[in-house]
Amino acid sequence: MTMERITLAVVIGSVREGRFGPTVANWFAERAGADGAFEVVLVDVADRDGDFAAAVDRADAFAVVTPEYNHGYPGALKEAIDSVHTGWLAKPVAFVSYGGLSGGLRAVEQLRQVFAELHAVTVRETVSFHNAHTRFAGGSPVDPGADVAAKKLLTHLHWWATTLREAKRTNPYPA
Repeated sequence: MTMERITLAVVIGSVREGRFGPTVANWFAERAGADGAFEVVLVDVADRDGDFAAAVDRADAFAVVTPEYNHGYPGALKEAIDSVHTGWLAKPVAFVSYGGLSGGLRAVEQLRQVFAELHAVTVRETVSFHNAHTRFAGGSPVDPGADVAAKKLLTHLHWWATTLREAKRTNPYPA
């Protein structure tokens, strides 16, 4: 039986000058695309020429790469999320976070509430990097545990995406 690939949108959630998000997102996107189960698309909220809503509509699943700024997530990320209405319905969202001592986990907890309101399903597993600038060398994490965490997150994200996609085919989600 041939499995359909899952379209995974890896969302870069920071727009700050000098941001570290693309480094984390590119590593994660490469990791996600390595086994062929995902068709990975990078979606950057800083790309004003891109169509964020269309990218969300096309995706089966999401990995939101978010920093933590002042114990929260970036305003530009919230603006992008709120610009889409039905594209999030019954789709899984995972988080890859980075920041200071908390590794962005406070931002993730807040984003879980936002996505619950949008009828998206958040995946429990996360990948987080505390003091992220010191945790990468040459575009990759120095801690091999990051690959282990990413694999676990991707396994669960794939299960949710496959399950929800099939469920919506047989029983459309009540919008």
